[in-house]
Amino acid sequence: MHPLLQWQLAAQHRDRLLAQAQRRTLVQSTADQRAHLTENEREVLLAVATGASNAEIADRLLLPEAAVRTHVGHVLAKLGLRDRVQAVVYAYEAGLVRRRRALPGRPRPPL
Repeated sequence: MHPLLQWQLAAQHRDRLLAQAQRRTLVQSTADQRAHLTENEREVLLAVATGASNAEIADRLLLPEAAVRTHVGHVLAKLGLRDRVQAVVYAYEAGLVRRRRALPGRPRPPL
């Protein structure tokens, strides 16, 4: 194998390992903080993880939309997350939610 190709493959492998370590660190560093979320904040986090909008969460939890926005902000701040996307990743990696199964007769989305 050409040395340049070996170097490139090694760099890609290193980058994958670093990304996995960063995700693990994020989950571990925030695991204790999760206990400090209020019940409403936990429910909002789970709803965010399902992809629900603030309006949908407000309808589901019978809260004003402004309260949902506040709860989302508190969740992000308490867990040290940057945005809703990181909240979804956190919820899945922390085992708070699981991937849904595909409906019968429908192809499963690619990983």
